Amino acid sequence: MKDFLIALEYEGITSRLKRLSDTLLYSTKDLYKSEGLDIDPNWNLIFRLLQEHNELTITEMADTLQFSHPAVIKIVKKMKKRGYIHSYADKDDKRKQVLSLTNKAHKHIKTFEAYWAAGTEVVEDLLADSPNLLDELTKIEEKVNQLDYKQRVLLKLEK
Repeated sequence: MKDFLIALEYEGITSRLKRLSDTLLYSTKDLYKSEGLDIDPNWNLIFRLLQEHNELTITEMADTLQFSHPAVIKIVKKMKKRGYIHSYADKDDKRKQVLSLTNKAHKHIKTFEAYWAAGTEVVEDLLADSPNLLDELTKIEEKVNQLDYKQRVLLKLEK
């Protein structure tokens, strides 16, 4: 059967990106589970940030990743529940939680890094025939940041 999303061409692009993202995400989850790693695929972003900065607030993480505040809160809650993140109230603003990696995180990080490095190599292999994809993706992101999808559609409808 013909792939409907491919047949839709540009109309199907967001669904194709989502499908690819989901395929990679669920395969990574399955890998981690089969290897006995009690982490989720998107946690490496938080691990990396906290390795680099030692301590950050949710807002700082969200701003750095350009993720929504609720998305970062969801990740952090799961990581705290599994014992990888410690938090305490900011001394100047008690509403803010300052986050850092726990001893458990530091104990397991080398193991996780081996999987992340292998995963990076796999992505590089997958993109070997598309060497400019990252540059092109950056260009698209920059365009969307300048004028978002909604604004662009409304401009097209005005013509």
